[in-house]
Amino acid sequence: MSISGIAGTALSGMRAQTTRISAIASNVANSSAPGHTRLNTNLTSAASGGVEAIVSPTASNVDLATELTDLIEAEQSYKANAVVFETGADMWEMLMSIKRD
Repeated sequence: MSISGIAGTALSGMRAQTTRISAIASNVANSSAPGHTRLNTNLTSAASGGVEAIVSPTASNVDLATELTDLIEAEQSYKANAVVFETGADMWEMLMSIKRD
């Protein structure tokens, strides 16, 4: 996989987690609203590589403990993808430095 492929995969992961966090925020904000159904985020492999987030309503009610757990998991996943992105950028910088020398 190329450096740009690594960066693209990491970016898609960060975008997916951002979508997931938005769904969680909606669930928490609307947890006491009558008729609100919980939004669930499914992560799937994208055809072009990386990951996609698909948000869909579920038949279940919002459980704040579940939302908090999901939020922590999404945060950790976002951070992990950010580290991969930064590492890819560092590798690219090192390769360009070697090429210049």
